[in-house]
Amino acid sequence: MPHPVFEVLLVEDNPGDVYLIQEALAEGPARKQIRVVRDGAEATALLEQRSSRPPDLVLLDLNLPKRSGHQVLADIRRHSGWRRTPVVVFTSSSAASDVLEAYERGANCYVTKPQGLEELTGVIRSIETFWLTVTVLPGRTCCE
Repeated sequence: MPHPVFEVLLVEDNPGDVYLIQEALAEGPARKQIRVVRDGAEATALLEQRSSRPPDLVLLDLNLPKRSGHQVLADIRRHSGWRRTPVVVFTSSSAASDVLEAYERGANCYVTKPQGLEELTGVIRSIETFWLTVTVLPGRTCCE
């Protein structure tokens, strides 16, 4: 039986981070399709598209142009079709207020971006392993 293809939405405005995250995900064990949006308004617009199937996982930066990651997270949790989608806040902020607000708005986990390339790659692979190979996701069965 073929392995499923997971849909990952990466909401990130920094081109360097987008590249590094995509490279780390490309080397991971799960089959996935990665969609990148580069600002909060574009991420929120996806929620309004009727043809847009919720992704299996959202990697969300907080510091975004046009609409903050906190606002995007609140929009995701208010949307009936997306509210159960796992959201990993993956950001450079380690401010206690950002961590608290993210969890209050419904983040599934909060991860601070490491500085080094090897560390970043390791963290992304850990996120992928947990969310796309260990966890049973909403709308998926354990044997898909």
